[in-house]
Amino acid sequence: MSAPTALLPPPPPPPLASPPSLAQRPWQPLIWTLLVGTFLTRAAGFVYPYLALHLAGHGIPHVSTVLALFGAGWLAGQIVSGTLADRIGRRATLAGALLTAAGVFPLLAHTSGLLVLSAAAFISGACYDAPRPVVTALIADTITDESARARIAGWRHFAVNLGAATTGAVGGLLIQPLGTGALFTLNAVVYGLVAVVVLLTVPSATSGASEGSDRLGHHEAFADPRLWLLWLASLCGLLPVAALFSSLPLMMQRDGLSAAAYGQTQVVSAVAVLVLSPLLNPWLSRRAAGAQPLVGTLALGALILGAGIGPAGFASTSAGYATAAAAAVPGEIILFVAASDICNRISPPHLRGQYAGIWGTTLAAAVIGAPLIAGWATATGGDHLVGLATLACGLLGAALCLPLAALLHRPVASTHLPSVSHV
Repeated sequence: MSAPTALLPPPPPPPLASPPSLAQRPWQPLIWTLLVGTFLTRAAGFVYPYLALHLAGHGIPHVSTVLALFGAGWLAGQIVSGTLADRIGRRATLAGALLTAAGVFPLLAHTSGLLVLSAAAFISGACYDAPRPVVTALIADTITDESARARIAGWRHFAVNLGAATTGAVGGLLIQPLGTGALFTLNAVVYGLVAVVVLLTVPSATSGASEGSDRLGHHEAFADPRLWLLWLASLCGLLPVAALFSSLPLMMQRDGLSAAAYGQTQVVSAVAVLVLSPLLNPWLSRRAAGAQPLVGTLALGALILGAGIGPAGFASTSAGYATAAAAAVPGEIILFVAASDICNRISPPHLRGQYAGIWGTTLAAAVIGAPLIAGWATATGGDHLVGLATLACGLLGAALCLPLAALLHRPVASTHLPSVSHV
C-alpha cells in the first residue's frame, strides 16, 4: 500500500538557469556609441600621421618645432581632459574636446604663419587624443564587472587599430587628388559629428564626479605610487611600440630598403592586430574576472613587446622586419588591456578621469622617448644596440611589475592620501 501523499517530501524545485555573467551580457547602447565613436575619430584621424607631410609640402620653417608642440599638446591634453572629466563631467569634457578640435583642425590646415601655426599645433595635439581618458572613465562608470571591462578594452584597442588602418588606406587614396588640407578639414567634420552624437547620447550625470572632487582631492592621483609604477611599467612596454614608427623606418633605410617596404611592415602589424584581437580578448576577459589586477599579464605584455621588436635590430630584409613587427602585436594587445584593468581597479570613482589621463600620457611620452633612445643607441653601437636597448625596455617594464604587485597587495589606506572631509 503506498504512503499517503501528504507524508511524501515535496518535490525539489526545478533547477534555475544560471544567468549569464556580466561579461557576457549585451553591452549597453552607450558602450556601442563609445566604441563606434572611437573607431570614427581614429579612422578620420588624418592630422597626426600627415602633419609632417603637410608642413613639408607648404615649406613651413621650423617644422620640427611645430611637430614637437603637437606632441607636447598631446601629452598635456591627456591630463587636462582627464581632470576636467572629473570636475565638470564626462559629457561636457568629451564634447568640448571634440568641438575644439573641429574648430582648430581647419586652422592648422590653412594657416602658414609660424606663430598661429604653432598655437594651432599645440591645441590640435591636446584635442587629438583627448577623448581617450574620458571614454575610459565613462566605460568604468557604466560597467562594474572587471571581466566585461577587460573585454570592452580589448575591442576598444581593436577599434583604434582598425581606425588607424582605415586612416592609412583612405588617406593614401585621397591625399593625391585632395591634398592634406582637405584631409584635415574632413578630420574636423568627423570630430564635430561625433561631438553632436555625444551631446545626444551621453548622460549629463557622471557617476562619482561630484564626490570628493575638491581641489585637494585631485592631488590624490599624483601622490599614488601604484599609479606611477603602472605609468613607468607601461612606458617601458610602450617604447617598443613607438619604435615601430621611429626606429624601424630608419633602420630599414640604412639597410637599403624602400619606403614601400616599411609600409608593408605596418600593414602586417595592422593585420596581426585585427586577427589576434578576437582570439586574445576572451582569454584576457577570463583573466580579468579574478580578484587580482592583471599585473603578471602586464609584465607578459612588456616582455613580448621587447622580445618582438628587439630582434629588428638584427634584421636586414623586409621579411625580417615584418616578422618582428608582427611578433610584437600580442604584447601590444595584452599590455593595453592589462594596464586598463589595473588603472580601473586602483582609481577612485571621482578620479577615474584623472587616473586615466595620467596613464594616457605614457603613449605620448613613448613617442618622445623612443627616438631619443634610438638616436643614442645608433650613435653608440649601431642597429644592434638599438635592438638590445628595445629589448631592455621590455625587460625593465616587466621588472617594474614586481614592486607594483607588492604595492597592490597592501591595504588601500597605505597607498592613498586621507580623504578630505567636506564641511
